[in-house]
Amino acid sequence: MNRKTLKRLIGTFAVVGVAAAMAGLGTFATFTSSTTASHTISSGTVSIALGSTGASTNRLTVGASNVVPGDTIQRSVDLVNNGGSSADNLSSIVLTTSASPSSLLDTEPTNGLQMVIEKCSVPWTEAGTAPAYTYTCSGTTTTALTSRAVIGTNLPLTGLASLTTGSTDHLRVTLTLPTAAPNTMQGLTSTISYNFVGTQRVAGNK
Repeated sequence: MNRKTLKRLIGTFAVVGVAAAMAGLGTFATFTSSTTASHTISSGTVSIALGSTGASTNRLTVGASNVVPGDTIQRSVDLVNNGGSSADNLSSIVLTTSASPSSLLDTEPTNGLQMVIEKCSVPWTEAGTAPAYTYTCSGTTTTALTSRAVIGTNLPLTGLASLTTGSTDHLRVTLTLPTAAPNTMQGLTSTISYNFVGTQRVAGNK
């Protein structure tokens, strides 16, 4: 082998050696460290309900007929906060009333049906026979909604215990047809619906 050929071989071996050394560098391990954490998030339950239909805990399904000016219609209803836990308290409860079918009985704001809602600290004592119920309170009576026209939207109910989970309010809804109701209100029919809406407590840090 001549000197020129030997130099070429030595140069080739040098290149191959450098390439192998560089490839070997890529196989070296590197130091690492890791850590993890997890937690469970569960949402609350906002839930309100009315008392059992067909009992004094919910007479809102009982209608009235042959109403004349000056007549009063009383119906009791329990409003229950049955949320999941004490963390599911409410910030407010409002009432929206609507009518379908509708008539002057509910659309006339002054001489049409007027509504007031009162609360008893204990269950109301019911008397009379259906549908002419009357109610008395053996505890303390407070006003949850002052007298107003029967139809309204998002009417705030005040002084309710049912803002707190596990609590119940004993309510009496009283409708009155004013003595000034005109002859044009004879022979009319309105079906009043009551929609109670509870709103979650104020949001905060958890």
